Amino acid sequence: MSWSHVMAMAGADLRRLFKSKDYWIPLMLMAGLFFVIIPFFSLSMIGSLENTQFVDQVTQIVGQLPDSVSRAVSGETATARASYVVAVFLLAPIAIIVPLTISAAVGSNAIVGERERGTGEFLAHSPLKTSEIYIGKLIASLVPGYLATFVGFSLYAVIVNLTVGPSLGGWFFPTKGWLVLILWVIPPFIAIALSLILRLSARVRSAAAAQQASSLVTLPIIIVSYAVAAGVVASPDASGLWVGAVAWVIAGLLITRGAKTLQRDRLLGVASEV
Repeated sequence: MSWSHVMAMAGADLRRLFKSKDYWIPLMLMAGLFFVIIPFFSLSMIGSLENTQFVDQVTQIVGQLPDSVSRAVSGETATARASYVVAVFLLAPIAIIVPLTISAAVGSNAIVGERERGTGEFLAHSPLKTSEIYIGKLIASLVPGYLATFVGFSLYAVIVNLTVGPSLGGWFFPTKGWLVLILWVIPPFIAIALSLILRLSARVRSAAAAQQASSLVTLPIIIVSYAVAAGVVASPDASGLWVGAVAWVIAGLLITRGAKTLQRDRLLGVASEV
């Protein structure tokens, strides 16, 4: 497999993608909503509360958490501890849901979109191997999700430190658990979802069908990753590293199998299974 061919395939898709304002503007708005607007107003509102029922409930929840988690909660006042819990634990799943949604939107249209645009025949008769086409499409689908992860995470870190940091004695975010989540756990989960979505994109007849099918794939992965994200942030040491390692192995196996199963007749839309 020629990596120059792979990167040419990925580069062509990314250039077309970022020239399409009707695609990336809504996704930027969605990322801004979940990474910036909702966290800012939520944390600002909690920080302004004193001795309310909500703060008391969060304090009770912290007391019922495992010792390893409750010890990690910082803050001298109930409000500061409530803000810490929301910022570090309760909002952690957005780090997976947002990039996974963005990458799934790209991947679902990656192959079936070529047929609908009439360029599938060109790819089918090009000198590129099917594995090079598949990996190129996969990279082009991964990049928007990964980019949203790192940009959104950076903005989220600033929001958390500005709103919660003063009550905790200074900037404290990102925590170790969030770094493990962002750098080690999220990437393979996105790759797992996309490896399945690309195979669906090659089998269905229309982009609408691909989007419906991709939602069936992403929903269970989002549910699993939601639980994983909360667990990794709460216990970032051995458990987080093992979860990431297992996810990377699964992603590698699915990507390898997917690269071998893509056929040229699927690019033309004449495969008997389509």
